[in-house]
Amino acid sequence: MLIPPSFDQLCAELFDKGQFRADLILSSNPLPAYKKSLQRAQQKMDELFQAGINIEHLVHGRAWVVDQLLMLAWEFYVGRQQEDIVLLAVGGYGRSQLHPHSDIDLLILLSGNQHNHYLPAIQSFLTLLWDLNLAVGHSVRSLDECVSAAADDITVMTNLLEARVITGFSPLLHRLWHRISYLGIWPSRLFLQAKYEEQRTRHKKYNETEYNLEPNLKSSPGGLRDIQMISWVTRRHFGTTKLHDLVNCKLLTENEYSILISGQDFLWQLRYGLHMLARRDENRLLFDYQQQLAALFGYKDKPGSLAVEQFMQKYFRVVMSLGELNDLLLQHFDDLILSAGQTQTVVPINERFQTRNNYIEVVTPDIFRKTPSALLEIFVIMTKNPSILGVKATTIRLIREHRYLVNDAFRNDPHNAALFLQLMAAPYGLTVNLRRMVRYGLMGRYLPEFGRIIGQMQHDLFHIYTVDAHTLLLIKFLRRFHYSENAEQFPVASEIVQRLPNLALLHIAGLYHDIAKGRGGNHSELGAEEVQAFCLRHSIPKEDSNFIIWLVRNHLLMSTTAQRKDLSDPEVIHAFARQVIDQTHLDCLYTLTVADINATNPKLWNSWRAALLRQLYQETKRVLRRGLEKPVDKNERIASRQEEALTQLSTENIPTTQIFSAWSTLDDNYFLRHSVEEIVWHTHGILTECTTNAPLILVRETTHPGFEGATQIFIYTKDSDNLFAAATAAIDQLNLNIQDARIITSHNNYSLDTFTVLESDGTPIGDNPQRIKRIKRTLTHKLNNPARYPSIIQRRTPRQLKHFTYPAEVIISNDTNHRTTILEIIAPDRPGLLALLGRIFMELGLFIHNAKIATLGERVEDVFFITDAHGHPITDADECEHVRQTLCKQLDDRTQQDAGRKTSRRKSLTIQ
Repeated sequence: MLIPPSFDQLCAELFDKGQFRADLILSSNPLPAYKKSLQRAQQKMDELFQAGINIEHLVHGRAWVVDQLLMLAWEFYVGRQQEDIVLLAVGGYGRSQLHPHSDIDLLILLSGNQHNHYLPAIQSFLTLLWDLNLAVGHSVRSLDECVSAAADDITVMTNLLEARVITGFSPLLHRLWHRISYLGIWPSRLFLQAKYEEQRTRHKKYNETEYNLEPNLKSSPGGLRDIQMISWVTRRHFGTTKLHDLVNCKLLTENEYSILISGQDFLWQLRYGLHMLARRDENRLLFDYQQQLAALFGYKDKPGSLAVEQFMQKYFRVVMSLGELNDLLLQHFDDLILSAGQTQTVVPINERFQTRNNYIEVVTPDIFRKTPSALLEIFVIMTKNPSILGVKATTIRLIREHRYLVNDAFRNDPHNAALFLQLMAAPYGLTVNLRRMVRYGLMGRYLPEFGRIIGQMQHDLFHIYTVDAHTLLLIKFLRRFHYSENAEQFPVASEIVQRLPNLALLHIAGLYHDIAKGRGGNHSELGAEEVQAFCLRHSIPKEDSNFIIWLVRNHLLMSTTAQRKDLSDPEVIHAFARQVIDQTHLDCLYTLTVADINATNPKLWNSWRAALLRQLYQETKRVLRRGLEKPVDKNERIASRQEEALTQLSTENIPTTQIFSAWSTLDDNYFLRHSVEEIVWHTHGILTECTTNAPLILVRETTHPGFEGATQIFIYTKDSDNLFAAATAAIDQLNLNIQDARIITSHNNYSLDTFTVLESDGTPIGDNPQRIKRIKRTLTHKLNNPARYPSIIQRRTPRQLKHFTYPAEVIISNDTNHRTTILEIIAPDRPGLLALLGRIFMELGLFIHNAKIATLGERVEDVFFITDAHGHPITDADECEHVRQTLCKQLDDRTQQDAGRKTSRRKSLTIQ
């Protein structure tokens, strides 16, 4: 296919006025001719887009085609000779920029109050456009009404700045601009302040970061709105209409202008492709389209990195560079407009730097060339002086222009290494200055290994930030633990950081914990190798180096243990204590883990996850105090718990004989896995409330130390094969999320099941009598006849989850100490998944003793401790393979109901 060499030739191919008029003549209804012309033009543009034509030609070309059709329709319905009305394009259309489904914003401007005179013609004109399915937004105003509206509304004023004549009496627009200028409506200072507040509000909506799982091409930080913001301010203050005028005004260099335009073109390409795929005005890079766009732009999967991840990394790096230019220009605008005429207060810092009105700047433009280490020194200075608000625009440009000086010689200079360590030990402003280093392009140069993760995303719902953004957010949380206002939310971490002797070590571990993401191997091990090299280059003492390396290598250890192991088992706690070695390692690992979870996804940190980590921390702390060589004897623990429970129950006037009779049906495992409070709660309920054959359902907030903030549901009923499946299905129907399940069967064939649950928003049920009553009623009804559980209606799968259809992974191993089989399941999350698993276990004749439930974004990582119907672990390899295949098939079938396609099998069987 030949690509038109010029815009004029493109226009000739997109619209043939002669052919259009001929088509009009052939029909009494003009609509088919207009539709044919639009469809033909759009089809041609889509073909040229996929062939790689200049995107600017297409964006302007569609606006040109719409211009032609609107002019012809206006001529037919309104006429061309009237000197009191004009048709104007405003907004993006006013800039002659239209994507396939962009809004077409029109202003019909009248010289006076002739609305009624033109009303029939305007209605016919607009009706035609609506019948063409064009997304038309319009207003009809007189000159006076326009001036009044512009004075009241910054959005109207912004639209008028970009207005252009499509057809009609063009002098009306010049009269409008003259009146706005004469009346001094929205002068530069007020206009910039208003637009800056708009941008701040918009950025806040997107958490003030370019990095979101499904970013908005227009409104997210670094998006098209930021470029338009620059254009609006430039038009208002300088009266210019082209972005290149920023170069003439000395606000941008030619190189910076090239970055701006290439970034805009890239976003335009994405937006065009997005509109083409969505067939509507869609500006969000939804999961629905990310993979399709990656394929459209030629990205391919490679080891350690999916095509969609490479594509999104390109996007994030582009918007980060655009955000950097936006910062630079806003600082320039502040100097030129907001701060113009203000007294300049200059305060010397040293022979290289000074502050001007609380913004740091170099003393002379050649500072970085003469003293390259000043590229790091400037950030160290800002961490020591809270009064410094930021960096002057001229100095930002100098940093950008001299960052090439950060080379191997720079990195190996001991003075620069010492400066970077000073930065990591900063008493103030560490995170904001690390972000500045990333934004100005220095971090990726000083630490090339960090440069590789800039803009790198993981295509899942668990990691909602890119790796670099997550890393800096983790360090921000480590800093937050210092401040008293966060002590209530993070009590243990806040206490720990106050007594740590060298926080810089923890900050370095945080900086490197995910540094090896995307390389295809074990990122913890690879990260440990990277941080070891860092420690050598920065001459960190060996003992401190070993500590940092250990933290990076084991940064997932605590969260994995808390979420996947039975914390009621003393052996689990003892094994974990042996790995953490001592109190200092435990303190730093806990703090790093809490920061890591919070910086991964705000929805992950709930009261239950906090309680699990706190329990693991406190139990391990006791073991370390007692000594690793002195493990707790199980019999002593059982006797101690029974004695304490008996003491508490005796105050309830319950005969001791009844208590021991109830306990006689339970084995040691029950007393090891439940706290004293839980034993008292269960026993009291069974002996005082269980008066019929109906299931006993008890609901309460957890009271175990470290477990406050979740809700426990205790079920006591005759055991049956369907019981777990029916209970989990009913709990799912109640929109409760199960976090933990402990299943005990007594010698007299009663089941004592304890489910720890949270509401769907991650909160406990709390003191809500109506909700608790409904839970009890629903469970009682379902468990009276557990065989009927399959009739429970499944909930609809959320949109985002439907895009994750990878095969289920099942890992089977055996715990010789507890004579159970450990079954780990990793699969895409779906509503009702736990209920489905319960049914599969029932069909396979498997008995669940314990379950650890973890939902991480779009996937579940559940661990079940199971036996066969006779209480024996599953050791036969063929039987294990049958269990694995059955689970994988049914889980994959459930996943594919949403996608309508088959998925390949993944072999994942381990028998130990």
